[in-house]
Amino acid sequence: MWFFAILIVLALGGVALVAAGRGAPLAEAYDDRPDATVPATGPLSGDDLRRVRFSLAFRGYRQSEVDALLDRLASERERADQSDEQRATDAGRGDGPTA
Repeated sequence: MWFFAILIVLALGGVALVAAGRGAPLAEAYDDRPDATVPATGPLSGDDLRRVRFSLAFRGYRQSEVDALLDRLASERERADQSDEQRATDAGRGDGPTA
């Protein structure tokens, strides 16, 4: 009986030593997050949104839904950019509405 009690105390002591950082060290944490491809400053383009990738996590978002939303945002951003370019071209030629 005493023998098992001593074994349990020794096992708990070994676990406490490892948890406290003594004994064999724990492996270095591996950063599995993808590199950020979105510019930190300035406007985002449609291509920037298409290149975004999020890291996977337990109970995270559905990847297909995130990808679908990013594709939609990228398309809307490109349409807005094209519309802005068209307005700038029309204004340069004097075809735009005058105020």
